[in-house]
Amino acid sequence: MCVVAPRALCFDVFGTCVDWRGSIIAEGPVWDRRFGTSVDWAGLADAWRARYQPSMEAVRRGERAFVNLDVLHRESLDELAPEFGLDGLSGDERDELTRVWHRLDPWPDVMPGLNQLSGRITLATLSNGGETLLAALAERGTLPWDHILSAESFGVYKPLPTAYLGAVDRLGLRPDEVMMVAAHNDDLRAAAALGLMTAFVARPTEHGPGQTRDVGPDGPWDVCVDGFQALAAKLAR
Repeated sequence: MCVVAPRALCFDVFGTCVDWRGSIIAEGPVWDRRFGTSVDWAGLADAWRARYQPSMEAVRRGERAFVNLDVLHRESLDELAPEFGLDGLSGDERDELTRVWHRLDPWPDVMPGLNQLSGRITLATLSNGGETLLAALAERGTLPWDHILSAESFGVYKPLPTAYLGAVDRLGLRPDEVMMVAAHNDDLRAAAALGLMTAFVARPTEHGPGQTRDVGPDGPWDVCVDGFQALAAKLAR
């Protein structure tokens, strides 16, 4: 049974499509062997992600010109390096480590779910990640996006309205023809306020086993599912 019939789906990426925490932890031993370190990679992943929203806030408030997320991630790594024993890394090495955010793996349900949706509904990213980063993740995960849309495309960071409305305009649709798909209630709340449809996808371990936020939906979203294959089933025509 068809619950809703959007013409396009816009997907949040970090946490919704890709497992940023697990991917950083998995890559950590490679760095430890290379540099003879013994880093708490789970701690670094969590601390790095904790700087994600604060690092964008100055841009949102207009206190600095727009810079893409690679720049912000690198600045955050520089701040964290002494705490995690990485202050000996050169600038080039820090650049390479920052690009771990380009090497994140998708959750297991993502590729099969997107493949079920592909060809039936337009599929687009709508992430605070930059366009090059999103293209790298798409290639790594074989993700069949029809469009790669980013905060960088519009010079603002979500949840500012320009990001959502810019994506809708770029797709040539009305807000009520587009569904925002995210594992984060705040993202959906901002999209819904602008007239987009909404789908909550539960990722209860995005932040590890002790996650307390976004474990489940907390709003009247159009669709609530536990994975992309369930989303495809809900949107079956």
